[in-house]
Amino acid sequence: MKPVVVFRHACCEGAGYLGTFLAQHAIPWCEVRIDKGEAVPTSVEAYSGIVLMGGPMSVNDDLPWIPPLLSLIRQSVAKDVPLLGHCLGGQLISKALGGTVTKNPVKEIGWGEVSVLDSQLAKEWFGELSGFNSFHWHGETFTVPEGATRVLASPYCENQAYAFGKHIGFQCHIEMMPEMVRMWTDKWQADIAESASSPAVQSAETMLAEVEAGCDRLHSVADKVYSRWIQGLVHS
Repeated sequence: MKPVVVFRHACCEGAGYLGTFLAQHAIPWCEVRIDKGEAVPTSVEAYSGIVLMGGPMSVNDDLPWIPPLLSLIRQSVAKDVPLLGHCLGGQLISKALGGTVTKNPVKEIGWGEVSVLDSQLAKEWFGELSGFNSFHWHGETFTVPEGATRVLASPYCENQAYAFGKHIGFQCHIEMMPEMVRMWTDKWQADIAESASSPAVQSAETMLAEVEAGCDRLHSVADKVYSRWIQGLVHS
């Protein structure tokens, strides 16, 4: 089977729980480490699926790897190679497909409830869940691209996830591991301090208080989503 390729845009925002899930299901995967200057492939032919992780940059930044990555995303849709976007990744997919990424009304940092919208498509991805406590770290938001359907929302960010065909893009982070939460709260203390006035920003202490249990619950959600996603992987 061809590997799933995971695009890493920052050293502390790797595959997380998705890597564990893929290994548990004996699905090969590899990384393109954008943060290390590795080149964006020009073709999707070598991959069974495309995953785009988070990162502190904006999709609107003038960065040399963004245009070729947007092109690869469009190629993935054209060839029906499944896309999975986490946070920045969801924003990249939206922009590639004609959506826009703009400043969210408030920053969201920490644990926060998201609602699963009442639709058949949402049920296909999230089962009977009506909502769950996800992890957030973003200041921007995407529009739902044409042809996609919004499947998640939160009180502080209307568009938390969208899906179409084999593809799904998230604003929130369902891939978190406890060590990732610890790393982010340490690395980006200034981000928390600068946004402390936002009603959707938690202190590091609050984020870490029950991090193991929070991630365990999030993994049960990710299991549903990732199980649905791997059904679409290209096997030849």
